[in-house]
Amino acid sequence: MNQLSQEANNGLNAVGVQKIRTMIEGFDDISHGGLPVGRTTLVSGTSGTGKTLLAVQFLYNGITYFDEPGVFVTFEEAPADVIKNAFSFGWDLQKLVDEGKLFILDASPDPEGQDVVGNFDLSALIERIQYAIRKYKAKRVSIDSVTAVFQQYDAASVVRREIFRLVARLKQVGATTIMTTERIDEYGSVARFGVEEFVSDNVAIVRNVLEGERRRRTIEILKLRGTTHMKGEYPFTITNYGINIFPLGAMRLTQRSSNVRVSSGVKTLDEMCGGGFFKDSIILATGATGTGKTLLVSKFLQESCIRGERSMLFAYEESRAQLSRNAYSWGIDFEDLEQKGLLKILCAYPESAGLEDHLQIIKSEIAEFKPARIAIDSLSALARGVSNNAFRQFVIGVTGFAKQEEITGFFTNTTDQFMGSHSITDSHISTITDTILMLQYVEIRGEMSRAINVFKMRGSWHDKGIREYTISEHGADIKDSFRNFERIISGSPTRISVDEKSELSRIVRAVQREEE
Repeated sequence: MNQLSQEANNGLNAVGVQKIRTMIEGFDDISHGGLPVGRTTLVSGTSGTGKTLLAVQFLYNGITYFDEPGVFVTFEEAPADVIKNAFSFGWDLQKLVDEGKLFILDASPDPEGQDVVGNFDLSALIERIQYAIRKYKAKRVSIDSVTAVFQQYDAASVVRREIFRLVARLKQVGATTIMTTERIDEYGSVARFGVEEFVSDNVAIVRNVLEGERRRRTIEILKLRGTTHMKGEYPFTITNYGINIFPLGAMRLTQRSSNVRVSSGVKTLDEMCGGGFFKDSIILATGATGTGKTLLVSKFLQESCIRGERSMLFAYEESRAQLSRNAYSWGIDFEDLEQKGLLKILCAYPESAGLEDHLQIIKSEIAEFKPARIAIDSLSALARGVSNNAFRQFVIGVTGFAKQEEITGFFTNTTDQFMGSHSITDSHISTITDTILMLQYVEIRGEMSRAINVFKMRGSWHDKGIREYTISEHGADIKDSFRNFERIISGSPTRISVDEKSELSRIVRAVQREEE
């Protein structure tokens, strides 16, 4: 028995199903360790969902990470096109071919369109694939795509039989295989021509769905026979380095919560929060436009820079010039902080990319710059034109990554309601954040005033009062609570008639309790 068959038997005879790591970012998390060894996995999706890319990356990672040779069988593209497309991701397949680590088997259709005469038979191709596996000692095989075979020949039942023979032979020689196939609808049958009936050990579906005004890529593992995997759809994006899946359900927040306090940059706000924000916590400032959320963000970032720590601002509503001009009016020089390398500002239109792409950019920039604090202004801008589920997954991805990297995050959320109370839960992010600051407009004595209160602060005492909040050339100025008013949250408070003698007695009793 040759070495390849011996190793295959060793893997197949082991207790339980062994898995081979794909090293595709996030895939090994949602598959609980990778693809089952010695079996074929069907990857199905509509045109443009990333099937071929996944198949190529599976082979490339096997060679570069584990020195496991691979065979790529192409039924659609010419080998030259496969090599050219892969090079755009930095993968030099030609070099691997020259080194004998990769073999590309060309089974693409004849450009002359020659008719097939007689019975359809894949025997010759199966023998070529098996010969290549043995010659190169290949552990991994990718076949792209079997749908092209069905499109070339009319006898679908005969083609299915031949595909079944191919899969059986691949299993016999112990090759771990990805086989791609087309499907018609994003949420219809698994594949065209009933391929899934024969390649049913493992099935993964990739989608590229139009949600609102933007497309959203997801991957779902339908089944991995004999082993566990995560259920449901998981967002992914295609970067310069290939496929990147965000396994949000696999995130484990194992870091310890910090009891260290950090300043917000506003002394009175620190006092309202019991001494400042917790390090590594997530703070959300929510309110109507113009209530001073961006000012709090600016003070938060400036405080970090004053301490010699790096900070990052991801802005999705204002340009760099607008942000710098506004900050300068409050005595904060963003340009100077950037020149010193303490601050990095990235501005982008929310519609310029999908949420998964924005998440990937945020993670990459954080990994490169290594800030102690980050701010996103604002989350509500990113929520435009996407589903609630997609937005919530994005927020989970950002907050989870920030906590994993032990970064303090400050996010803003702009509400639609100009005055009066607004629902925090409508934004679908209240449960994910540690601290919530509510900012709003209120009408006092016929004039508009701003109000701020600490709505929630996890794990800490905080001031319950609703305080007046003004903005001047010196920045934020938080004053005392609105005394003798009720229904502040509604936006139209009413004055309470107070007996002066009773009020004086209450103050004296409070002072006496503090002295005791």
